[in-house]
Formats: sequence, C-alpha cells, structure tokens
Amino acid sequence: MPYDPSAFPPFAVTVDLVVLTVRRHALCALAVRRGEPPFQGRWALPGGFVRADEDLSQAAARELAEETGLRAHDPSVPAQDNGAHLEQLATYGDPKRDPRMRVVSVAHLALAPDLPAPRAGGDASNARWAPVEELLQQGGYGRDGEPVAPLAFDHAQILADGVERARSKIEYSSLATAFCPPEFTVGELRRVYEAVWGVALDPRNFHRKVTGTPGFLVPTGGTTTRQGGRPAQLFRAGGATLLNPPMLRPEV
Repeated sequence: MPYDPSAFPPFAVTVDLVVLTVRRHALCALAVRRGEPPFQGRWALPGGFVRADEDLSQAAARELAEETGLRAHDPSVPAQDNGAHLEQLATYGDPKRDPRMRVVSVAHLALAPDLPAPRAGGDASNARWAPVEELLQQGGYGRDGEPVAPLAFDHAQILADGVERARSKIEYSSLATAFCPPEFTVGELRRVYEAVWGVALDPRNFHRKVTGTPGFLVPTGGTTTRQGGRPAQLFRAGGATLLNPPMLRPEV
C-alpha cells in the first residue's frame, strides 16, 4: 500500500522556552502575557511554532533571540558575551494541552547571566521577569492587584521541570557558570547556587569544593572589588565540566 499522509491526523510542533536568570539574588523566569487567544491575557512561557524550514534547535535559538535578544552558544565552550546556554528539556504531547489543535511542544532550557528587562514581541502583549517561587507556588503571576491566574497551557509543569533540571544539574556540572559573566568571583558563583537552590551556603566549604576539582575554575589573574570589601580573585569556567565530588544541594 502506498503511503497516504492524509490517513494520519495533522498536528503542529512548537518550542517553549524556560529562560532562567538570577536577578537581585533570586532565580527568575521570563514570562510573557499572551496578546491573542487561546488564553489571551494570561501569563505563559515564551515560545512559538516551528517553521517548516528549521529544525528544533534552530527554532529554539530563533525564539530565544526574538524574546531576549540573546544568541545561543555551544555549552561545551566557555560562555561568550551576550550568549546563553541552551539545551533541550523535554517533550510534552498531551492531546488536550492546546485547544486549537494537536500540538506537541519540545521545551528548551535557557540560562544566562543577569538579563535586562525584556521587551514583548510576537503575540505577547507584555513580558517580565518573575521569581520562579511565585510562578511555581501560585501557578501564575499577578501584579498591581490583578487576579492571579494559572500559567497558560501546561506551562506550569514545563517551568517546574526546567527549574528542577537546573537545580539538579548544578550539583555535578558546570551549569551554574552559565548564570555568571565570563569572569566572576567564587562569591558570585556561590550566590548563583544559593539563588537556584533557595538556601544559604557556607562560604568556606563552597570555596573548597568548587576549587578542589582541577580545571573546574581557572584563575584569570585579575581581581575585583565590585562586591565591596577586599579585592576578590576572578575566575572563568575551565575545561572540566563535571564537579568531582558532586556538591549535593542541602535538604530544605
């Protein structure tokens, strides 16, 4: 029997982005207010439909650039200026996740240092950074006394999965350095861990662990006083991508 495409139900593919950054010592996610149905007026994760001429990684990189102005870089090389770590998170295919039609979403996780205020684009009427604890605990984000509504589609689950990926992965990998500028202090890196995990860490133990793996952090030879106090040594992410032994997050 010849292949008949019409014998199969059509469906669309989208990419959704969990864009995380650390702002004012808090882990924040990018949320956009939908300007069109479905879920018009509700907060959602940024994303969009995959175009016919692009693969998934290209679609995710395009949406990232459109929503944040950031370009994705290869996570196997040191961070580039104005670059962001981008990796595939998971696939979501509940038949009822989108009321328009059958839509399968391939979610991606994007991490970058302290990012500026976002600008709404595409079908979004507004965009802002929101602390993930507010988004996850309330299931939505409200401001100026407006009623809090759940995130659109299944984006609350996607966001929770992205946050957990980041929290678990920094235990054993160099992912936390993706939240830092190209040169950073151990104290600045520690504050990233504290923001992502939502806990306070002992500075001495943290310094010993992150500097104990050869090649994990590489001294740049410079110092900075941007955090106040005495000059602090500057580091950059090294070639070692695994922290050995892992730094397990404290139980809360």
